[in-house]
Amino acid sequence: MEGRDTATTFFAVTAPGLEELVAAELRDLDIAGVVERGGVSWSGPLGTMYLASLHLRTASRILVRVSEFKARSFIELERHLRRIDWTPFVGSSGGVRLRVTSRKSRLYHQGAIEERFAREIGGALGMEVGTSGGRRDDEDDSSDAENEAQLFVVRFHRDRCLVSADSSGALLHRRGYRRAVARAPLRETLAAAVLLASGWTPDQPLLDPLCGSGTIPIEGALLARRIPPPMANPTHAPRGFAFQHWPDFDPSFWDRIVGAARAAIRHDAPAALLGSDRDAGAIEAAWGNARRAGVEADVHFDTRPLSAIEATPTKGWLISNPPYGVRVGERRDLRNLYASLGNLFRSRLSDWNTALIAADDSLLREVGGPFAEVLRTRNGGIPVKVVVGRPGSR
Repeated sequence: MEGRDTATTFFAVTAPGLEELVAAELRDLDIAGVVERGGVSWSGPLGTMYLASLHLRTASRILVRVSEFKARSFIELERHLRRIDWTPFVGSSGGVRLRVTSRKSRLYHQGAIEERFAREIGGALGMEVGTSGGRRDDEDDSSDAENEAQLFVVRFHRDRCLVSADSSGALLHRRGYRRAVARAPLRETLAAAVLLASGWTPDQPLLDPLCGSGTIPIEGALLARRIPPPMANPTHAPRGFAFQHWPDFDPSFWDRIVGAARAAIRHDAPAALLGSDRDAGAIEAAWGNARRAGVEADVHFDTRPLSAIEATPTKGWLISNPPYGVRVGERRDLRNLYASLGNLFRSRLSDWNTALIAADDSLLREVGGPFAEVLRTRNGGIPVKVVVGRPGSR
């Protein structure tokens, strides 16, 4: 692999429960990863990070391990920081930001730790260093996309300090196409995870009858056409990444892997990708998102309630993220919706498979079953599971 031959350790951050999916995606790229809590690590040349950044659908960011050491005092910390070479990760035009967490460590005051890092990095590089403002390293703040400051993620745990450089910039779920969202939007990485975990394949029809702003059918179209997530736009030009500002960035190698990815894109999707919703505004948003993703010709959205879904001569997959009903009153109100889903399977889609994101077993029972759990994660802070089954079969 080109792009600097020396081995570097990387960590693909993902939502809890999606680690095995990220590891499988890495295997498809001939990268052997090690599953850890919250992500997957691997060692290799920088070129492997380029490939992963371009092709991973279920990771939220990729970190580069910079240094790891033990420090139980600020004197120890400062001594270690002076030994770190920060220059490979900071371009001439950008600044530096920090995010620090500390758990079960002598150095527990995150603000004081940030202050030491800011002083040492700023002194070594001759620039001002910003701090986290209390955000976690996986939070989706707009500043990630709006500035070019290099993010360093610092984690203290049991007196061991792990320092990482963010290679992604804006979080990887930000494909760029979703400017219009409906109520309770589904993050793109979770939509891709559901599709990958369900057993659906691109040669099978896909229907989301509660599609909102269309994320599941659009992610299905990207998968079906082999469009890498950062190239989800009509011209298939990749979005920018933080690593492109690094002094050792290899633009010729990057251009080659982007060119290879563009050449592998299918002209069209092999099967129908359908979305519907009773909310006309949501369908308008879905069409706009599909246009921006460059898959408008591969999907079809229309405004209709569940009761208007028609039987089809071919079988496929219904994959959806129905409302969860977090509050007790909401759960009562949603029973009719889930019962309507069950009726849809029994009366018109009896041969269809389904994958549903669910947070409440009592609501899921209204659909029927049986279901098998294939994934457990969180969506918007809510514990959810992904279940698959064929509720209409007798």
